[in-house]
Amino acid sequence: MSAWIEGARPRTLPAAVAPVLAGTGAAALDDGFVWWKALLALGVSLSLQIGVNYANDYSDGIRGTDDDRVGPLRLVGSGTASPRAVKTAAFALLGLGAVLGLALAATTTWWLLLVGAAAIAAAWTYTGGSSPYGYRALGEVSVFLFFGLVAVVGTTYVQLEKITWPSVVAAVGVGALACAILVANNLRDVPTDTVAGKRTLAVVLGEPRTRVFYVLLAVVAVGAVVACAFATPWALLGLLGLPIVVRAARVVTSGAGGPALIPVLRDTGLAELVLAAGLALGLALGTR
Repeated sequence: MSAWIEGARPRTLPAAVAPVLAGTGAAALDDGFVWWKALLALGVSLSLQIGVNYANDYSDGIRGTDDDRVGPLRLVGSGTASPRAVKTAAFALLGLGAVLGLALAATTTWWLLLVGAAAIAAAWTYTGGSSPYGYRALGEVSVFLFFGLVAVVGTTYVQLEKITWPSVVAAVGVGALACAILVANNLRDVPTDTVAGKRTLAVVLGEPRTRVFYVLLAVVAVGAVVACAFATPWALLGLLGLPIVVRAARVVTSGAGGPALIPVLRDTGLAELVLAAGLALGLALGTR
């Protein structure tokens, strides 16, 4: 059981919870908080995030990408679980996300079904299928889109039934840090991904430019929090995550590599969660 938890855990909690917190805060700003829809959105986010972790574990494992992995244990690559079992787990969780998303669509609007279908397709084809886009330097684009814009704005929309500018700005901030987690992950794996033929954005940019990109994403996240303060000064509570971001950025800019970057993933995820929680609380306190 511990191995299965390890296989699902990396980056799961921050990446799943942060956008729902931020989106719910944006809904609360306009006095539109609906608790049960927020919980459904959280269920969708968690299911898809854990599902994509298993999907990546399966697809990378059968391709041999994880044979010399530096980071946390992978189930298929380590031989801890069979490819079939991990694939089944991925499908089960993506299916659960679809069911919960269907409930949200049924109580909001039908076109959310299209958004959900696109999110599930993106989850599987990130490293799966005949031409995975994660192997073509497009992973960060997908993470920003689905775990930033779609997740935050979607959470606001299902509660408020409209899109607001604070939700979009918050989505940019949360999405930037979600991308930063992936950037740090891929920076750590540049040597092994290069050998395996996995052309992540970090491989394409090279290590020096990837480190700069990480810092730029952190700056964008902080800037988004400051921009939300135009809606309510309470939004600056999101800056509680700033010290954690700075700590992680210092490690990245120091030239650290390999296992030394693992704490950066932890800190960036924590920063995303704290930033989103602070932003959510601040937006809720500024209810108009």
